[in-house]
Amino acid sequence: MPRFSIIVPSHGVAGRLSEALDSVLSQSFGDLELIPVCDTPDDDGPPGPGPAGGTGEAARVAAGYAARDCRVTPAGSPPSAGPGGARNAGLRAATGAYVLFLDGDDLLLPGALAALDARLTETAGVDVLYTEHERTPWWEGEPGNPAAPLLAGAPKGAFAPGDAPELTGVLFPAWSAVYRRTFLAEHELVFPDGHFTDLGWGGLTTIAARRLAVLRRPVVRHRLRRQGSRLNLPGPHQHALLDQAELVLTRAAESGLPEPRVRALFEQLCAHVLRTASRPERLAGGHRAFFRRAGRLYRRHRPAGYTPPGGSLGVQHRLLATGAYTAFRALRGTNQAAAGALERLPRPRMLRTRLRYARDLRRPLDPHLAVFCAYWGRGYACNPAAIHAKARELAPHIRSVFLVEAGQEHTVPADVEHAVIGSRRAWELLARATYLINNANFAEGVVKRAGSVHVQTQHGTPLKTMGVDQSTYPVVAARSGSFTRLLGRVDRWDFNLSSNRHSTQMWERAFPGSYEHLEYGYPRNDVYCTATADDVARIRRELGVPEGSTAVLYAPTHRDHRTGFESGLDLEAFCEAAGEDVVVLLRAHYFYDGGAARHPGRAGRILDVSSHRSSEDVCLAADVLVTDYSSIMFDYANLDRPIVVYADDWEVYRETRGVYFDLMAEPPGPVARTPGELAAVFRDGAHTGPESTALRAAFRERFCEFDDGRAAERVVRRVLLGEPAEQVPPVIPLAERRPAPAAATLVRS
Repeated sequence: MPRFSIIVPSHGVAGRLSEALDSVLSQSFGDLELIPVCDTPDDDGPPGPGPAGGTGEAARVAAGYAARDCRVTPAGSPPSAGPGGARNAGLRAATGAYVLFLDGDDLLLPGALAALDARLTETAGVDVLYTEHERTPWWEGEPGNPAAPLLAGAPKGAFAPGDAPELTGVLFPAWSAVYRRTFLAEHELVFPDGHFTDLGWGGLTTIAARRLAVLRRPVVRHRLRRQGSRLNLPGPHQHALLDQAELVLTRAAESGLPEPRVRALFEQLCAHVLRTASRPERLAGGHRAFFRRAGRLYRRHRPAGYTPPGGSLGVQHRLLATGAYTAFRALRGTNQAAAGALERLPRPRMLRTRLRYARDLRRPLDPHLAVFCAYWGRGYACNPAAIHAKARELAPHIRSVFLVEAGQEHTVPADVEHAVIGSRRAWELLARATYLINNANFAEGVVKRAGSVHVQTQHGTPLKTMGVDQSTYPVVAARSGSFTRLLGRVDRWDFNLSSNRHSTQMWERAFPGSYEHLEYGYPRNDVYCTATADDVARIRRELGVPEGSTAVLYAPTHRDHRTGFESGLDLEAFCEAAGEDVVVLLRAHYFYDGGAARHPGRAGRILDVSSHRSSEDVCLAADVLVTDYSSIMFDYANLDRPIVVYADDWEVYRETRGVYFDLMAEPPGPVARTPGELAAVFRDGAHTGPESTALRAAFRERFCEFDDGRAAERVVRRVLLGEPAEQVPPVIPLAERRPAPAAATLVRS
């Protein structure tokens, strides 16, 4: 029997789950079982442990850990059962002497289990051990330790609950205590149904306990969510607080608790109720009904001879007891003037344009207007262009306008309506459009109007850190601007596109927000499944690729620690070493796409295609991709053509930019660290060999998950046509897809 069973509910936190599990498995004290509880399908049957490991992305993460570590035993629970149901499923699966709970986006602090083991040995046989925890702001601010004052007056050793009546359990989250499993089983203690289950659980366990102890050191790092607690959202679930208070106070009365314990429990539960009653915006119009019911609960469970506290709090108690809601609300000062959010937003620069934009914001939205933009206005490209093209086919009633920077008008096809960013016309379009679609972000002055729909398409699968995850890398953070402003832009998103589940998890971390993920694939990659051999031949002719040659696309990524473009490789020497038929297509990162040739080469063997408007065309023309850490590798993998990673500065890049996974351990093909190794890969044919094919197949399985040629259609149908999610065309399995043919005959997965 393990010493500890650690139960980790994972609903809605798949992007952070691996960090939570790592924090447990890396503990110096290893006598444990780790039970991640993952979603299982809802059904009409009785609640149970569910299929081992459940379904969904969190289940896949948990299954990976279980395959590597026998201490990990996943369990399942349907989402409708809520956090309490997930914890109960974990309890049914637990076999350890003591039980801990850990939320899937929190961390077990280093040395926590060793400290718990020592304290439990010292206070042998306690039913509940309360601990401190670290409450960490999600972004800025100092961590707090809210449990420390609550535990400060507790006896030093094990003690009876009556010796510290203020420790009622209702002020502690479930993960700020450790529970003896046989004690829980003996008293048949489980998490109650509904919301605010920590309150009910904490009260019930402490009422049943006979011996308690405390550990005066933080055990869990609780990471506050940017979106805040779900329990703070408005809705009828707020009334469940009264259900939990009723449950705990009724159990206390049945158990015959002594007066000091009943008084402390009553006052702490009343404090919870009064806090919610003072926030009518959370009660969604049911504030008076909540207050009346709370008053009945107060009168029913008020201890005999109870004297309310003094001061303002005592007045609130008396008003609650009499049901005087109007007077209570006036006392709490809930009618505060709301700050004008629009006044804090930057405006269009010119005064006349600003005034017109403000006027246009008061006009109704145009339900048939969509505004598109890509790469901060660099041109007609990427996912927005692919969605735009499909919208013209499937939703011709939508007027679609593409925004570009001044000087980039030539990138827009002649039959595509466009406007110049910053112009009076562009601001009018942004004010009136119902649909706004971008692969970056619209200007900060763009106001998110009620009823408008913002779609963030992204422009790559993340290997390097993105968004707020960049904040710990000084070189990147210094170039990224204000993260607070970034998150203000994220708050405008309604939908965020993802091409694979890895991306979905990373976007959740990098761009925390309340948007919906659309796991539809990247529309720009549709062409990799729809292009024909004739298309490939035409593109190669347009780019000047000699007939019969092997086109090697060399696409290095941007380096934050460098200024200006550096190819990182002597391309002429590479051509000489790789073979007479090799032609290099050089494509610099779009940060450097100014248009000047940066490597003309000799005898036409090096073609600079950095300024070509379509990276998809360039990929279709190439027979092989050589890249370092560019996200183009994830897109190119859809073609199932050889990929070689040239990683001459991996360690530097990883330390300065940060990465989400170890590319050296999971590459899409051979890895070369020097020019000589790279030349040898081509000279020996390793890039087309069976090992390369196997690596590419595994890479495609993970990262080409949703890119099946119908991504743009799914987006148009769901967003612009408003079709239900269940009617959107399903993703075609990877094995059934047929990528566009390569010009050269090369080995396919």
